[in-house]
Amino acid sequence: MANRIHPTAVIGDGVQLGDDNVIGPFTVIVGPAVIGDGNWIGPHVTIGTPGEDRHGPHPVAWEDAPTGDPAADGHGVRIGNRNRIREYVSIQQGTWRTSTLGDDSYVLRGSHIGHDVVVDDQVTLACNVLLGGHTHVWSGANLGMGAVVHQNGRVGPGAMVGMGSAVRREVGAFTISVGNPARATGVNVVGLSRRGLDEATIEALEPWVKGKGELPGDGLVDRLPGDLSTLVKAWDARPRD
Repeated sequence: MANRIHPTAVIGDGVQLGDDNVIGPFTVIVGPAVIGDGNWIGPHVTIGTPGEDRHGPHPVAWEDAPTGDPAADGHGVRIGNRNRIREYVSIQQGTWRTSTLGDDSYVLRGSHIGHDVVVDDQVTLACNVLLGGHTHVWSGANLGMGAVVHQNGRVGPGAMVGMGSAVRREVGAFTISVGNPARATGVNVVGLSRRGLDEATIEALEPWVKGKGELPGDGLVDRLPGDLSTLVKAWDARPRD
């Protein structure tokens, strides 16, 4: 289906749009940017403006076409498919890598995705969530209203971060974390259950989720349903810097 773009929206040169996207009034999208299919982008959204880097380029991309040089244009924004991006959301250009939003995420009103941030698939960012530059939010994470992630922070797959929490460095996979600084208070049992895990499997994974043990070595991880096995292995192998 054709894209539906409100006449007051500004779509700069260097923006590649897929199909069946909705772009609301007074939204500004500038390139370099690649946007997939079936996204709903509400009013007053800004995508592709320069990263908030004092020394980075600040091109007038709503008037001028990208030069093709990342040193002058920024490293771009890539948005996947079927995302819901609500009003007043901002997503900035990368300064050394492409700022990325995957597929099937819901980004609520007023949230900010800073430069060089990677947000994977099926993520929920509630109203006014702020992601500092270079943050990585893994698939299935859910950040509550007003949560803040410091630059270079990590939020693990399936993690829940309570409203108003401040993530200074890392929130573990499938944990529930709250506070300032955010600290794990438990295991996201509901999230794991919704992914098809029974009580015994969750109990076997609990020491690993809490950071108090290794992954079970009996082949359990390979038997996890869907993409969960891949996510668990990837998180376990992440750099511990």
